[in-house]
Order: sequence, then structure tokens, then C-alpha cells
Amino acid sequence: MADYLRPIAMSDPARPESALPLAGGSCWFDRVEILSRTTVPRVVGIADVPKADLARLSAARPNFGRLAMTPPRIMGILNITPDSFSDGGLFLRPEAAVMRARLMAAGADMIDIGGESTRPGAVEVEIAEEITRTAPVIAALREGGLDLPLSIDTRKAAVAQAALQAGASWVNDVTALRFDTAMAGLVAAQNVPVILMHSIETPATMQADPVYDDVLLDVYDALASRVAMAEAAGIGRANIAIDPGIGFGKTLAHNLALLQRLSLFHNLGLPVLLGASRKRFIGTIGHEAEAARRMPGSLAVALWGVSQGVHMIRVHDVAETRQALSLWQATTQGATL
Repeated sequence: MADYLRPIAMSDPARPESALPLAGGSCWFDRVEILSRTTVPRVVGIADVPKADLARLSAARPNFGRLAMTPPRIMGILNITPDSFSDGGLFLRPEAAVMRARLMAAGADMIDIGGESTRPGAVEVEIAEEITRTAPVIAALREGGLDLPLSIDTRKAAVAQAALQAGASWVNDVTALRFDTAMAGLVAAQNVPVILMHSIETPATMQADPVYDDVLLDVYDALASRVAMAEAAGIGRANIAIDPGIGFGKTLAHNLALLQRLSLFHNLGLPVLLGASRKRFIGTIGHEAEAARRMPGSLAVALWGVSQGVHMIRVHDVAETRQALSLWQATTQGATL
């Protein structure tokens, strides 16, 4: 069976001359962990890794839409829903949603707008209702002069189409184009970026005893398969980013296994997004039952992701994340930004 190559991410200032940049960012690597389904992991120096593999692991990722993938980018979350796990109902009114987006725009590089909760146990929202929640807010933001990339967080092609017509820039599909067979064709025809996130089942059932042979390798293989499907549907590789789907059909142990070896996903050669903000495992480990009070733990996970070379972090607490990221960049790169 094939080996899986995980670059061991580093951000220390004592960088060997032979080290390579990790996925085009400020992190670097000079060793690779070789993972397999049949043998124990082993670590080798980059001199023992084929040049084609090193090129894939180290190459700068192309711009995603019009947004460069370095430095790490912050995606603000805007839930226009009554039942999202952390902020459901707070921004359901269009006026409140627009105001929230404008506040986030001060620190975010892009804003992800969703009208259907995908929290564990959530029920499906009718297409017309999801469009009513999202498209007018996107249109109002564009009419008001907001120029940031806006992504529509939906698994439904009709909702995505309405959002794109209203001014959205990207599609963020938590099912990696599995839920709606029309979504891949829409993204290809519109020639827009899409984020493919790993999940299983549906929000209503995904936490019902999720089981994997090896969660890290299973999620990696599933994303590789969805990327191949997207390309076969006519979606250009430069328009694809991936998200391992922390908290979507995963237990606490699954989430930690993915985070510990997060840099494996650079082996796919695509921009990587990490979305763990305020999720249940943060509350469990950090002993905080209230989702809105999980900002400190969310910052810790976001900075861990950045230290593993992820290109985008999806967060509720934009201003706090921007401050934390600025400090991380100053201490690892020796400059203020």
C-alpha cells in the first residue's frame, strides 16, 4: 500500500540551510514522517525523499480566488441561523448580520456566510429559507462597498448559485460536493473557488458513533478522492482548497489525532483550511460548557494550525485571533506586521 508523507513543521529561527519552506509559507521542514497502514511510522531526512514529493510539499500554493495564501489568512464566521451551536440567533436579522460582517471585516481576510446550521444534530433547512437568510445579506454587503472575499457556506447548489449572483466569491461545502450532485457542475461552470471539507453522514447523524480504521489516513484518502472527483467535474485545481473537518463526524480522540499530524494534508498540494473555533472538544478539554466562552482554547488550536502551515483559519473571534496571529508572526519571524 502507498506511503503517506507528513512534513514535520518547524518555525524555529535556527533554520538549516537545507530546509525547505512548508507549502510556501514561513514554516519549514527538513524531515518527513512516513506513515503507512501496514508499518510503524518512521522519520527520514529530506535527502531521502523523492524530489517530486518535496516539490509538492514545499511549493507555494496559488492564490485562492484573488487572495494570496501567505501569510496565514483569517476567515470570519457569520452564522445567519437560529440554531448554530455557538451564536445561533444573534445575527438572524439582516441588519445584525450586516453589522457583524462589517465589524469582522476590520480583522478578517474573508467572511464565511451560512444560513443552515451544521452542528451535530441539526436538521436540514429548506432551500428557499436558506437563500432568504443569506443572499440579501451578501447583496447588502456588496452594495455597501465591502470588498473582502465572501464565501457561502452551503451544501446546496441552488443556495450557492443565489449567493454567487448576490456577490459571493467562493463556495464552502461541508460535504465536499457529496450532498447535492449539482454543486460540482455549478462550481465548475462559475469558475469559482471551492473548499472541500471532510464529513460523514449528515449533521443529524454524523456524531452517532463515528468509526474509522485510521482517522488520519481515512480522512486524507477521502479528501484525495473528493479532489479527484472535483477535477473530473471540471473544477480547476487552483480553485480547490481542503479542510479536514474537525468536529464533523469525529470524536475527541479523532479530532486530536487529526490536529497532531495536521501537516499531512499538505501532501495533497492544496491550500489547507482549519476550522475548530469554539467546538465541543475545546470545551471538553478546557472545561468550558458554554461555547461562546471557548475563545482561549480556540486561539490555542488556531495557532497550532498556523504552526503546522495551514493557510486559512476559520474563527468566530476575529479580532482576538488577529492579535494572537500578529504576536505569533512577530515571535517566529522577528518582525511586526
